[in-house]
Amino acid sequence: MSSRRVALIVTIVLAAVVFIGGFVVALASPTTNASPSPAAQLVRSNSQVLDAGGDNAVTVVEFLDFECEACGAMYPVVDQLRQEFRDRITYVVRYFPLAGHFNSGAAALAAQAAADQGQFEPMFRRLFETQANWGEDKVSRADEFRGFAQDLSLDMGRYDASIADPKTQQRIQIDLNDGQALGVRGTPTFFVDGKEVELTKTTDLRDAIVRALEAKS
Repeated sequence: MSSRRVALIVTIVLAAVVFIGGFVVALASPTTNASPSPAAQLVRSNSQVLDAGGDNAVTVVEFLDFECEACGAMYPVVDQLRQEFRDRITYVVRYFPLAGHFNSGAAALAAQAAADQGQFEPMFRRLFETQANWGEDKVSRADEFRGFAQDLSLDMGRYDASIADPKTQQRIQIDLNDGQALGVRGTPTFFVDGKEVELTKTTDLRDAIVRALEAKS
């Protein structure tokens, strides 16, 4: 897909997100009755870090929902930025499944179950690259996500155990609680070196990264 095409899709989706922002807020509710995180943090010791740029890197944190159309549209944009700013950013993913997305919770469970075997990024990519096939469906696609795990040659006994383990849901809930405590209202929400980025156009995230890098120089 061309950069121009991606930019157009993201602009349209972000405009829609801004327009229905209040509705998105209402959907961003906890998925369990787990107690709130003790102290909200942008990055925890068990957060999914896809790029570790080192001590002087800019930290980019994304709260995302694998079923969210805007997150799917931003996925190739973020991928391009990860390549452009390689070794200069630390990119961290936090789960923020929205209650209004039928399969977002199952997708997050699949991603965390893969992470338990050191395969978060392959599952992360597979979920976004297939989102058009399963997103917005109103029946469970957990079996399809399990198929992704098989394709990635995961230990399926360990995968199934992770999916069934309440600690896996609790791990996701910690991210969701942190996001809500930090003021996350919908997805995707980005923080660059601790500052939330207001997304109104496709270049906003890149601009925020450049400003943060300049501040460190």
